[in-house]
Amino acid sequence: MESNISTCAICNGDMRRGVGGSGFTADCSHQFHFRCVSGSLEISSRQACPLCSARCRDLPSSRSSRSTPPPPASRVPAQPFFRPKEPRVFDDDDPLVRAPRPLGDRHHGMGSTSTSSGSIAVSLNTHCEYSSLPRDATHENFAVLLHARAPGSGGMSIADTPPRARAPLDLVTVLDVSGSMVGSKLALLKQAMGFVVDSLGPADRLCVVSFSSGASRLMRLARMSESDGGKALAKRAVESLAAGGGTNIGAALRKAAKVLDDRLHRNAVASVILLSDGQDTYTVPRRGQDADYDALVPPSFAYTGDGYRSAPVHTFGFGTDHDAAAMHTIAEATGGTFSFIENEADIQDAFAQCIGGLLSVAVQELRVDVACANTGVRVRSVSSGCYRSRIDEDGRAASIDVGELYADEERRFLLLMDVPRARVTSDVTHLMQVSCAYRDMATGLPTNVDGEDAVVLRPSRAARLERSAEVDRERVRLEATDGIAAARAAAERGAHEEAVEILRKKQRAVARSAVARAGDSMCVELSRDLQEMRARVADRRRYELSGRAYVLAGLSSHAQQRATSRQMSCDGETTGRRAESGRGTTPISTASFSYMTPAMMDMLDRSRRSRELKSKERPRSANY
Repeated sequence: MESNISTCAICNGDMRRGVGGSGFTADCSHQFHFRCVSGSLEISSRQACPLCSARCRDLPSSRSSRSTPPPPASRVPAQPFFRPKEPRVFDDDDPLVRAPRPLGDRHHGMGSTSTSSGSIAVSLNTHCEYSSLPRDATHENFAVLLHARAPGSGGMSIADTPPRARAPLDLVTVLDVSGSMVGSKLALLKQAMGFVVDSLGPADRLCVVSFSSGASRLMRLARMSESDGGKALAKRAVESLAAGGGTNIGAALRKAAKVLDDRLHRNAVASVILLSDGQDTYTVPRRGQDADYDALVPPSFAYTGDGYRSAPVHTFGFGTDHDAAAMHTIAEATGGTFSFIENEADIQDAFAQCIGGLLSVAVQELRVDVACANTGVRVRSVSSGCYRSRIDEDGRAASIDVGELYADEERRFLLLMDVPRARVTSDVTHLMQVSCAYRDMATGLPTNVDGEDAVVLRPSRAARLERSAEVDRERVRLEATDGIAAARAAAERGAHEEAVEILRKKQRAVARSAVARAGDSMCVELSRDLQEMRARVADRRRYELSGRAYVLAGLSSHAQQRATSRQMSCDGETTGRRAESGRGTTPISTASFSYMTPAMMDMLDRSRRSRELKSKERPRSANY
């Protein structure tokens, strides 16, 4: 049974008459104990609410509460969480843990490397659409797949990885505590945040920001160390969360940006997790196609597309009442991902999957460069999703700004090229040379790697050609993604039958592809995903309820080539899918399985085992 007891917005103590002293309600509707609000006003002379800074009349003076007796000792919690007055500048972050970096045997610029999970550098491979082309013919739009893979964790789980073996993280969690979060939603959020705190290491730092009608920084950016009390502080901050008020996402993100912009020290990796179950009515009062959702994104968070991100914002739509378009826009503008948590009980798993990636960042500032090797070869186009690509005016070179990669994470880019006739004496045409530059998170050093050149044979006679399965798979994925975007556009204008038909055609095309007929697992997952979308865009009610969020989460996943959380509901075979992780088998019910990394699956496995353990302990404790 949910409690309706009001709590003081400063100490989170009970506001019932006779408990904790007399109470006071400000003009903004926030409630406080007289002793708490007057103590806050002793520090600040502003006639404003200590929580949301709204101007208030008749705030109590410190004298008005001095006669109030203190609460009975038995009613005072052993370790209360007091929200201190926020400083003007958030430069009170904990200093970093300066661990020595391992100086292993690194290979820089010595050709393509192994693609195994224990590889020590980014691997670059190419796959030509056909292995050979007739010597006496030109070929337009010849496809070449460029495949990049980040170095792996060597089979170690995140829990077993020493802190200095990975890049430490600065994480700001921005949590919706509006009135709609009351009850089980808030309890599930606290449980999920407890798992996040437990998963962070002593070199990682965490700041918790909560928001409703306004936004509050509940704690400084603190190291998650047991010995220094950082984890205990974070857990008290999370337990202090109380639901009430409106939904001001804009103010919340500005607060998070200030935390990261003002910090004195900077860990190598920084990120923001934003969770909301509602719709911003403060910064973006209008919804729909006329809404200016970009206004929600602070300037310092906006991704410029040059491979460097100040801090990607990974957004989570909680339940079916959130503004999916706003959350997707925020993620897209900052280089983050958008996830849809339809089943509220899955919030911890969704956070775990995201944290698994953030705690395994292996590469930053990755840029892939392509140079045409033959004088007649030209690059026509690069399909790079959300990653900015450039082609020189003469088509002789191209580049892709990828940015950050998690351990074992992969990116595939499809290039279309013009290939000239070959000389009579030439048996081979060298199409392009590939290389990359990035910052290695294991050493902190700039690294350059030469990849595998793209080469095609040029026989004098045309032979029976077989298309590369790698190229075919990527083409299928790109065409399906284009179909998803077109179906979304149709659904937004109310053409739901058209949206269903678009998805049906794309699903049929996936099933008829050569790679799907060969049993390719990505194609199987993609076909099921398209089937799920067909059901969710079939009419306005279903689209508004869950279809928009599900489709946008899918587009976010495909654009980034990164896993997002969204649950399928099609059939038992899908939801029963199991994936091998380093510590056991984890049932995967998300539609982004193809992009899951071992670190994500490991953290997801830990989350589900943690939930199972708590569910077993709950009935046992109820018997005592």
